[in-house]
Amino acid sequence: MSEITPDLVRHLGVLARIQLSDDEVQRLTGQLDAIVDNIAKVSEVATPEVAATSHPIPLRNVFRPDVPGDMLTVDEVLQNAPDAADGRFRVTAILGEEQ
Repeated sequence: MSEITPDLVRHLGVLARIQLSDDEVQRLTGQLDAIVDNIAKVSEVATPEVAATSHPIPLRNVFRPDVPGDMLTVDEVLQNAPDAADGRFRVTAILGEEQ
């Protein structure tokens, strides 16, 4: 026996504030019923001996070691800066004088 009825779908539509036509109610009744049935099948198979998983294969760290590479000099860094002073980027102040 189906757990999902057209009345339940209409009620869910009201809760979600979605106006559903009769055709949409009929279509969603079948779709939601199939979803509930499939979830029930998975619940039947799930056992305490089977550990829950989020991935089918174990994950491992795939990052390379963090090794510093060649560094730019201050002059190289600032060569294309629109404005620079004292070895730093110069930008327009965005905070008041209290800072």
